[in-house]
Parts: sequence; structure tokens; C-alpha cells
Amino acid sequence: MMEAFADWFKTRVLRLPMLASEHGQTVDDMLVYVHWLMFGLFLGWMVYLLFVLVRFHHSRQPRAYAAGPRTHFTSWLEGGVVLVEAVLLIGFSIPLWAKMVTNPPEDAEATVIRVMGLQFNWVAHYAGEDGVMGRQDPALSSASDPFGLDRVNDPAAMDDVVVQGTIVVPVDRPVAIHLTALDVIHSFAVPAMRITQDAIPGLSIPFWFTPVKTGEYKIVCAQLCGSSHYGMFGVLKVVTLEEYEAWLSEQSQRARAAFEPPVSYE
Repeated sequence: MMEAFADWFKTRVLRLPMLASEHGQTVDDMLVYVHWLMFGLFLGWMVYLLFVLVRFHHSRQPRAYAAGPRTHFTSWLEGGVVLVEAVLLIGFSIPLWAKMVTNPPEDAEATVIRVMGLQFNWVAHYAGEDGVMGRQDPALSSASDPFGLDRVNDPAAMDDVVVQGTIVVPVDRPVAIHLTALDVIHSFAVPAMRITQDAIPGLSIPFWFTPVKTGEYKIVCAQLCGSSHYGMFGVLKVVTLEEYEAWLSEQSQRARAAFEPPVSYE
């Protein structure tokens, strides 16, 4: 019963988007608790305001009462609010932060992706079938490859995959993203995954999440980044592990075929 009411409150009252990540439930619970706290404070202050208006109306209290209150009710009330806020912070916010920041998955257990924001698109770099990220050289950056992979001098970069607009990840497996930006500050946000992280030029910022539902989810830029900021969308496509491995293998083979030097028979 309570679970059904909680789901109704999240979808009908708070209008939260679909939840598709493992840690997102804790984020949603935090939002619900904060809203209930704010609602309780709102009702409490409205009742107090009405009480004051009646109790200290001029007709009942023509002269100010200089002695002031003699009870500690307000102090206990303030202490209760502080206690609830401490529970929300220490019991929910800090543990969630600690889990997401201080306990990232090992690279061998996660899908590692480098993501770059640029006006006005999202670009992703995957290690190819060899599982090794190729060397990047900013001097080689181009419209098709803003990362500037050195496919000529670094064999590990030959089969690396660079895609724009659509980022593909497997379901039920941690996704470790190393985020940066090419030009200005952007912000990588996927509401369904309950993740938002600023992308800053010159920095590689790591964060991670675990998708638990297959489907296509919108990626938006949550930081004003220019005249076409409103159109900076992308797609996070969550597929089964088998579909992901087949997709990565196909993309990797295409990359190798496109950049592999022709065979000389001389």
C-alpha cells in the first residue's frame, strides 16, 4: 500500500521521469522526503501565522507584551527541523555521494567511455575489440573525431570507435564515463538515469551509473552553452550485453577497415 502511494506521489505529484538506473531510487526517495519536510514546514508556519493573527489581534492585545514567550516550544520545534534535515543529509545524501564518488567500479567490470561535449553535440569514444583506448593528440582533432585519435602511429587506436549523438551501453553493467568539453562548459544530464555532471574544457571528470532498463533515453545539456543550447540533445541507448558486444564489434571492424592502410604487394 505504502509503496503504491509512493509511486503515485512520484509520478503524479512530483512528475518525475522514468527511473532506469540502480542508484536512482535513492535519489527519488531523497526528493520525496525533502518535499514532505517542506510541506510539513509550510503547514506548520501557516498554522502559526493564523494563531499569531488571532492571538495578538489588536482587539485582544491592545498593548505589546514586553515579557515575551515563557516556553521553549519554538526551540524544540527548531531542533526537530534540524534533526530531520540532519537525517536527510547524513542518512541519505552523504551515503549516496560516498557510494557514487568513492567506490567507482573497476574498469574490467564496467563499460568505459570517454564523452566530449561540444557546441552542440555529444561525442563518445570507445576502446575497440582490443579493449585498449588509443592515444589522443589534440592536433589531430577534426569534425568527425574531436578526440584526435592517433590511428597512424598508435596500433591500439586503429579499432577504436567514435560515435556522435547516440551513446550505446549494456544493461545491468556499470558505465564509467570520463567527461570533458571541447569549447565551453556543458553539462551531461540523463534524467531517466538521475545523473548530471558538468563537462569542463581541459578536465576529464569521471562518474558512473548502472542502467537497469533497456530503451532509449534523452541526453540533454543542463548548462547554457550558446545560441543552440536548446537543441543539444543526444540519445543514451541501453541494450542487452549481447547486442552491445555485437554493435561494438561491428563498429570496431568498420573503424579498422576505414583507417587500416592498404596492403602493398610490392
